[in-house]
Amino acid sequence: MTTRDKIKFAVVGCGHIGKRHAEMITRNEECDLVALIDNKESSLLEIEHFNVPLFRSLEEFLTSEIDTDVVNIASPNGFHADQALMCLEARKHVVVEKPMALTKNDAERVIFKALNVHKHLFAVMQNRYSPPSVWIKDLIDSNKLGKIFMVQLNCYWNRDDRYYKPESWHGKKDLDGGTLFTQFSHFIDIMYWLFGDIENISSRLNDFNHKDLTDFEDSGFVSFDFVNGGMGAINYSTSVWNQNLESSMTIIAENGSVKIGGQYMNEVDYCHVENYNMPKLAPTNPGNDYGAYKGSAANHHYIIENVVDVLKGRASITTNALEGLKVVDIIERIYKSAI
Repeated sequence: MTTRDKIKFAVVGCGHIGKRHAEMITRNEECDLVALIDNKESSLLEIEHFNVPLFRSLEEFLTSEIDTDVVNIASPNGFHADQALMCLEARKHVVVEKPMALTKNDAERVIFKALNVHKHLFAVMQNRYSPPSVWIKDLIDSNKLGKIFMVQLNCYWNRDDRYYKPESWHGKKDLDGGTLFTQFSHFIDIMYWLFGDIENISSRLNDFNHKDLTDFEDSGFVSFDFVNGGMGAINYSTSVWNQNLESSMTIIAENGSVKIGGQYMNEVDYCHVENYNMPKLAPTNPGNDYGAYKGSAANHHYIIENVVDVLKGRASITTNALEGLKVVDIIERIYKSAI
């Protein structure tokens, strides 16, 4: 591949996020979208404007004659690992939406396969690109906060029958995985990215008003220690009435305190740090409750740009496969620790 060659992409899954991947690929002048894969009829997917072939199965696509460099997997969570393995076996680079898998064991299988066939594996965690995330990462890495004492992650969203529809995969244990996998894994990724791994986990989960909508909990309290020092907690719920409330992270540290808030941790609510002046950050899209192209999803173009840069030798992967595995591992351990 030369620096002039366009990177050829196919996308598996033509839901909101899959179409977002396809849209960002078509907007990038160094990319070509060559195929879409979904088991639904084209007329039900609203994809005509992409003007590329639609395959009804991944197997059908991989046995076709279409030349492809990268397959982006945006199907239901429960399919991610097996579909990633199929694409790697076919010697394609893979971009896999969160979560990489629903178990640590499956994530390890995917990573091992990628290493074995010498193909890149990209884990999608686009919240890292938001201005508050970039800012807080620099603040922590530069040690301006000093020792971390406490971290509180609050995720309070609304997910009701407008989201958990009977015909949807959302809410089904084998395809969805649980609230932490589908709704809040991005924020667990940010926490891991900033502070590292956790231990001594204790979780209490409950299902307040989703018993007729999902196969799993809608709310939880989680406490733990950071391996690198300090303690933390996650409080989360999808039982908030009518609309999202917030996703926030409060950090209490040796040299100051910081809170990032908004619906998607897209705002800096508080910054009081010794000998430090808060810089002016670029604005972020505030998002809305069910808008797939707003909030964190507005950052998907950065993912595509990173794939192109990596394959053309201009950059390293921003969210590598081991980080994707750690998010799965942390969520799996949180669920296993529930009393």
